Amino acid sequence: MTAPGPPGERRLYRICDAMHLLSMSRSVIYEQIRAGRLRSITQGRTRLIPASAISDYIALLEREARAS
Repeated sequence: MTAPGPPGERRLYRICDAMHLLSMSRSVIYEQIRAGRLRSITQGRTRLIPASAISDYIALLEREARAS
């Protein structure tokens, strides 16, 4: 398990926040979640993207860019 970050550092992002961080539309974010490329969790009715999932997704995109 990962140790908590410094106070004030966000560890979970709402879909709209992930849209801004990744410069992607809402539909593309959900498409990547459905495809299993971007991990998410649900808390009640809210879908959240862990900060680690955003980092992992960016690393995946970088690996794919190097491979092509």
